[in-house]
Amino acid sequence: MSLLMLISVVAPATATTVDAKTKNIKVTYVLKKNKKQIAKKKVTLKKNATVMDGTKKAWKVTEKGGFISAIDGKKQNNKKKIYWTFKVNGKNVNVSADKKKLKNKDKVTFTLAKYNG
Repeated sequence: MSLLMLISVVAPATATTVDAKTKNIKVTYVLKKNKKQIAKKKVTLKKNATVMDGTKKAWKVTEKGGFISAIDGKKQNNKKKIYWTFKVNGKNVNVSADKKKLKNKDKVTFTLAKYNG
């Protein structure tokens, strides 16, 4: 009986410890201007954080409606069709930065370049 009580006390404590360890994720952010890397940071975020959350934690960001117009003082230029775009793990993303959820060990690459579309 005492063994059963001991197991019931230890088991919940172990589960809580495991949950606490998995509440954070680590994401690598890279900034590029055209094809040249200009910055790189590793950011620790809460589970289910968005691309925007990490970007704002790493740099000063100007955004409107989830779309980023400047990072770390580097601005888009609408007249010259130069914009910030981003990829997660090398893949294009079809939602705004405030909607894209991240997972542990994701790599987010922002590129400031001329849009040829």
